[in-house]
Amino acid sequence: MRSGPASSPQANASGAADTDRTQSSPDHDQANRLLDRFSHRSTLAALALGLLAGICYLPAMLWGGLIWDDHIWSQSRMVREWSGLNDLWSWPPQIEAHYWPLTYTTFWLEHKIWGLDPAGYHVVNVLLHLLNSLLLWRLLLRLGVPGAWVVAAVFAVHPVHVESVAWIIERKDVLSGLFYLAAVLVWLHFLEKPRPWRYGLALLLFAAGLLSKSIVVTLPVALLIVHWWKQNRIALRDLQRVAPFFLVALLITAVDLFSVGSKHNLLDYSFPERMLVASRALWFYAAKLVWPTDLAVIYPRWDISLVDPWAWLYLAGAAALAATLWLLRHRIGRGPLAGALFFAVTLSPVLGFVNHVYMGYSFVADRFQYLASIGVIAILVGAAVYGAGRLSGRWKWGTAGLMAVVLALLGTMTWRQAGIYRDEIAFFSHIVSVNPKAWNAHANLSIRLTKAGRLEEALAAARIAVDNRPDRAPAYGVLAEALINTERFGEAEEVLRCALKIDPNHKNIRRQIAKMLRVQGRHREALEAYRAVLEIDPKYALAHAYMGEMSLHLQRYAEAIEALSRALTLSRTGKSLGADLPTPHSLHVLLGKAFQGLGRIQAAEAHFRQALQLNPRNMEALEQVAASHFSRKRYRQALNLYRTQLEVDPDKATTHANIGATLHFLGRTDEAIRSLERALALDPTLETARENLVAMRRREE
Repeated sequence: MRSGPASSPQANASGAADTDRTQSSPDHDQANRLLDRFSHRSTLAALALGLLAGICYLPAMLWGGLIWDDHIWSQSRMVREWSGLNDLWSWPPQIEAHYWPLTYTTFWLEHKIWGLDPAGYHVVNVLLHLLNSLLLWRLLLRLGVPGAWVVAAVFAVHPVHVESVAWIIERKDVLSGLFYLAAVLVWLHFLEKPRPWRYGLALLLFAAGLLSKSIVVTLPVALLIVHWWKQNRIALRDLQRVAPFFLVALLITAVDLFSVGSKHNLLDYSFPERMLVASRALWFYAAKLVWPTDLAVIYPRWDISLVDPWAWLYLAGAAALAATLWLLRHRIGRGPLAGALFFAVTLSPVLGFVNHVYMGYSFVADRFQYLASIGVIAILVGAAVYGAGRLSGRWKWGTAGLMAVVLALLGTMTWRQAGIYRDEIAFFSHIVSVNPKAWNAHANLSIRLTKAGRLEEALAAARIAVDNRPDRAPAYGVLAEALINTERFGEAEEVLRCALKIDPNHKNIRRQIAKMLRVQGRHREALEAYRAVLEIDPKYALAHAYMGEMSLHLQRYAEAIEALSRALTLSRTGKSLGADLPTPHSLHVLLGKAFQGLGRIQAAEAHFRQALQLNPRNMEALEQVAASHFSRKRYRQALNLYRTQLEVDPDKATTHANIGATLHFLGRTDEAIRSLERALALDPTLETARENLVAMRRREE
């Protein structure tokens, strides 16, 4: 047996036996076995991470729906239409205030694949989260963090990440996180083997992360923290290398902040107050990582007071912890301080130093610490794994079992938390159960319960919303809606008067007044109420539509045509496809009736036909066009339309009667008699049908 290295293929090519090609040294064989074992273990570890994340988020993937702010993308024409991609990247941003076009491009692409089926979007979110967990594992391995896989596993199943993963619109968190972690991994490869293309790729990935969500702006600082942790210093060369990342961060974040504008500057907290907010938020986030109970989508908003001594304790505690980690760095290592710095720096954009829209609801949100949580998890898990490695055999197995129990508990909590994204009733019910003072959650719950036909529950939720915020006109508007739906008009009118005292020009309150008058049949008053709505918002298409309908009831046909035509124009050019726009087919039906009132039969029929093109199952349009065919003796065409009506409403007596009359003129008397009998069985008061039936039976006799 040879003790030297195996001969090269070139040496064997001169005539050595074929078996010589497979011979190798024991050292080479051992290296191959170790490599195979490492590859096999890595594959199993990756599969285990995937299994953990997949099981924990099954409720979101199987039963998750479209929730609350998902309407921002799901109802946007830019996501729905093929031509919308260009608008997603145009300036200024048209889909929301922030300039995050890459996130919405993924929605645009998925919409072309599976439409608005939420399952596909949920699966993609979970896959992105899994990729982030895998990237984190490889990243921590390269950095030499103890228990890298366990850290990644905790990250994968921790319930504070549910909001970022199970809520479709929070795709921005997992997508920006993917680019962030990939950029850091490529950067570490660049430091080992500097190649221009690696540097450029890391910079490109960072830019992609910023275009997904600007919270990743802190990545350049995180890179410097890593340099300090590994080298105990930050050299001039390190600053020079990271400088372009700071420049990209500055440019893209400036664009994003400019697009948001200054509408949130009303949050005029002083710098000391913002320091109190930030310090308390840091402890809040860390506590939720250690003890993730009572997780809420909207947490109660704190009262900040400079004279509150407890508020200053959070700040003092944060400063004391930082000082302690600094003083102990030579004894316990720089890792804990690096992790804490990463945690604080990554959270810094949302700690209250810069105004953002969500500060109006709460100072904290689980989704804000999607990436920042890595710092605390790495410190705690890394320390636990390091300590366990110093134990003897049985104790070491005991700690491994304890870690498995912790992962199981976290995964169970994630499974339960993911279930609240099933539908909006479950979603808002969870919010109010954890945060009973969240008036907007009660208001939204009322609206969703109304849509589900649970009117008394909707009314109860609306009353709680008003009790929590009696100074908010929108809360009164939701309560008025619930009262109108339960036909308690007197109480609704009183509630709306209270709302007008708070905000006389609130569009929704004016709209509720008009609706209340309309559903009571007070058409003249409702018409004037809708005029008041249009004084506030002249381009409100739904108000124009209802003005047309009220004018139609008042037989003001010319005014109806003018208002309905305006509504139709606005609905065609509206940027949103939301429920606050009238449906074009219903507008065409109303226009048809208005033209009928003026005696312009041809124009009326044209609108009814247009309505059928837009919605072939519109009952009023079907009736009108079928009646037109019948009057012109086009009985077969009329019969087809009447039968389509039965597909929509099988038990409509007048439709059966019309079918009977049509079949009679087609010479199909037996079928006509059966249709008329069915019509009278459904509605015995149809005298015309009864007379026709009697006449047909006499002829049969």
